Amino acid sequence: MAETSTLNQRPASSLPLLEEMERTYKDLPMEAIVKQDILRQGIHFFPEAFQVKDPYKSKDYFIFSFDHIPLADLKDGADTKAPEEIKISGGHFGLLKTVISTRNNPNSPYKMKLKEGKPTLYLDETEIGTAEYPPIPSWYKHKTKSGKFPGEIAPVIEWGYLLYLTVFRNCQYFGKDEECAYCDINHNYRQQKGAGRPYTGVKDVEDILEVLSWVDAEDQIAKVYTITGGSVLTNLKKKSEVDFYLQYPQAIEARFPKRWMGKLVAQAFEKEDCQKFKDAGIQIYHPNYEVWDKTLFEKICPGKASWIGYENWIRRVVDSAEVFGPENVIPNFVGGVELSEPWGFKTVKEAITSTKQGLDFFMSKGIVPRFTAWCPEPYTTLGQQAGPPLVYFCELLRAWKETFESYGLPTPPGYGEPGPGKAVFSVSAFMDVIGYSGRN
Repeated sequence: MAETSTLNQRPASSLPLLEEMERTYKDLPMEAIVKQDILRQGIHFFPEAFQVKDPYKSKDYFIFSFDHIPLADLKDGADTKAPEEIKISGGHFGLLKTVISTRNNPNSPYKMKLKEGKPTLYLDETEIGTAEYPPIPSWYKHKTKSGKFPGEIAPVIEWGYLLYLTVFRNCQYFGKDEECAYCDINHNYRQQKGAGRPYTGVKDVEDILEVLSWVDAEDQIAKVYTITGGSVLTNLKKKSEVDFYLQYPQAIEARFPKRWMGKLVAQAFEKEDCQKFKDAGIQIYHPNYEVWDKTLFEKICPGKASWIGYENWIRRVVDSAEVFGPENVIPNFVGGVELSEPWGFKTVKEAITSTKQGLDFFMSKGIVPRFTAWCPEPYTTLGQQAGPPLVYFCELLRAWKETFESYGLPTPPGYGEPGPGKAVFSVSAFMDVIGYSGRN
């Protein structure tokens, strides 16, 4: 494995690089390799790429910006017309249909243009794939009694599979001494409000139930809802963190019992609080540990480290498996942040060695971590920096896949079908590699 140091300039992408990865990582589907490269680089949408025949769902900015430059600096319609995700297929590598989250970056080598009236993604002059944009659900045409649009209250992502309920669009870990260094939830809220967009900070239960009533009546694609938002350190709307977040699944499950699978992405809670969410109907729990190395956790997640602590966080993740069942505890980590400057590891090998220790720790207990590919967003503590090279993400996918297979673990529930051409999880390729047997 190459000893690649972190760089000030983003490591380049090229067709020869992708072909080298294709030869080196035959145990990984090419769909996953290309997906990770596009996620790390973002996409430059040419204005013509928005001139498509059919209406499509644009970015709802459902929690983070996932853009490489500030919203105010996006030009040529990218700030309002970029699709939530793309689904590419064909092209130089003959890709099966691959769903990828949109991360705007006008400096990306990946360019979305039109070819014969169809959006087509290019790397330099090479066609990487024909692109589809996600359709607009029929229920997006409604408006709540309070005047809210569905995409503001219960946006859908993962090509219609997941309803994403960010019920608190800020975080009480505030400022660089408490905020997670890679996270722009507070900054994204300010960006959206600054642009004059409707962007509700705390979502009303009744608004959510009203939108879900339309989903219930009109939609057969959405299978899961996620309840999430920023951390609550004191109280919010006169409720503790647990009570604030608990009101949402209680209301949803009372009105639509078992209509969708319920997920919770929140802090690592003690067992008795986890039981409250389980009793309310939550099936999947994501107490995200973000980065495995203890020193990096304390640097990159200073608020979590000071309020809860690394050892407590990890213990609570493990303990929660006794409540939900280990296969239903799926903590996220931010893939690539271990290489971030100034605190991260200096080489890919060191980063992967550390992260694999975390994967082995959890998977040996039946808990399957997932990851989001780190996007260096401009207003975060880490700011705009290089990010990892593609070889890091290939090594990470290999480490994840090998560890997952070595323990014979089941496919994580709540993510749809696994495998190339089927996976809809769009912010990393961990679902794309499941079940792939390799190529010659």
